[in-house]
Amino acid sequence: MAIKKNTGKLNMRSSCAYLIEKKCQGDEFSEDEVRNIVDSILDDQMPDYQLAALIMAIYFKDMAAQETAYFADEMIGTGETLDLSEISRPKVAKYSTGGVGDKTTMILSAIGAACGVVVPGMTSADEDFVITVHDKLSCIPGFKTKLSLSDFEKQLAKIGCAICQHDESIAPVDSTLFKMRQSTATIASLPLITASVLSKKFAVGSEGLVVDVKWGNGSYIKDLEQAKQLARTITRVARVMKHRCVALVTDMNQPLGNTVGMGLEVMEALDFLRGNGSEDMKELVLKLGMEILRLAGVAGSTLSAKQAVERAIEDGSAYKKFLEMIKAQGGSAAWLEDPSKYPMPKHVRKLAAPKRGYVHNINAGQIARGVQMLSMTKSGKVDPYVGVTEIKKIGTQVKQGEPLLMIHYNDESNLDSAIDYFRSAYRLAPRRPVTSSVVVERVA
Repeated sequence: MAIKKNTGKLNMRSSCAYLIEKKCQGDEFSEDEVRNIVDSILDDQMPDYQLAALIMAIYFKDMAAQETAYFADEMIGTGETLDLSEISRPKVAKYSTGGVGDKTTMILSAIGAACGVVVPGMTSADEDFVITVHDKLSCIPGFKTKLSLSDFEKQLAKIGCAICQHDESIAPVDSTLFKMRQSTATIASLPLITASVLSKKFAVGSEGLVVDVKWGNGSYIKDLEQAKQLARTITRVARVMKHRCVALVTDMNQPLGNTVGMGLEVMEALDFLRGNGSEDMKELVLKLGMEILRLAGVAGSTLSAKQAVERAIEDGSAYKKFLEMIKAQGGSAAWLEDPSKYPMPKHVRKLAAPKRGYVHNINAGQIARGVQMLSMTKSGKVDPYVGVTEIKKIGTQVKQGEPLLMIHYNDESNLDSAIDYFRSAYRLAPRRPVTSSVVVERVA
């Protein structure tokens, strides 16, 4: 009796091997070859060992802008897409590589909506660093971080903004690629980051995209040149895909704003929308907000965009939009409108400066991990209301014993470990360091 061979799988593996070899030689994939790759991943016909080899080949040999655009387009085609054409207002999304203390997604969603721009905020894990925006918003009782595509679209049409978790039906191939990138230490592959970002943002109806590429010890991207290259790659590929895109490269070598912690960051975002906020937050929100409005076409010049962002904060319209979005997604808490009702932790402790000097360096990642440690209770549950406030920034002069930050906690079980993280995050020096702007470079 003759043995029947599964020639389909053999042919597929042979085809994949050819494509891996082609990329190893530094050659470009055609549109049909990219389609073949994406379909093979979607149909689970490419074995893991070949997918790993392919990703490694792309990591080391890169992809051209046209190749990456093919990849993003094909990934969009593997899942559901949203058609927001019935919403007459311009649609501009915002993407960030994630950073410690970054509240700009919450703030800019409200500002954009208040200025007449629809801001689709469907975000995934690769847009945050240690503490996600969904962690932050989920501390609001009742707030739904998951929305159906239908509810997401309805909320955008009604309010102009929504922040929810990425729907797995959008560009489903990306989740397979992301898991393999994690397993093969190729998260930093610029073309695969670019294809991932653009496929997910444009699949939900965005016409344009403003990108915040963060670099530094409080971000996944530690190298400035790599951050600049990613900004150039994303904007270049977006243009090939016929979409408008602007990227800002921003400094993430210290926490953004005055707080780190889930609920505390929501509080700071609200406080900012009431007209307060730290200087670094004001600079970044203003710059990103201006880019959103100009890309959307609701502001014709840099000056008019700046005035519109400032006006949305001063007249309270952005603050109202934020509350409207929170309530639309089921959120309800007295402290959203009355800060005095925030459930502040029972205990507060200062991190004392060990000597006199200037804050020379801050490892923002260490602070984020310390807060994460602080939030873990004896019972294994997460306390969303703890964290740090009054963070002394680089260039600040301090006296011995003066607080570098204030620690707010309920449970002492992990306090010492958290303090070790906070203490190791700061380095003091006798001379004032040279400080730089939050925005390092603009790429369009």
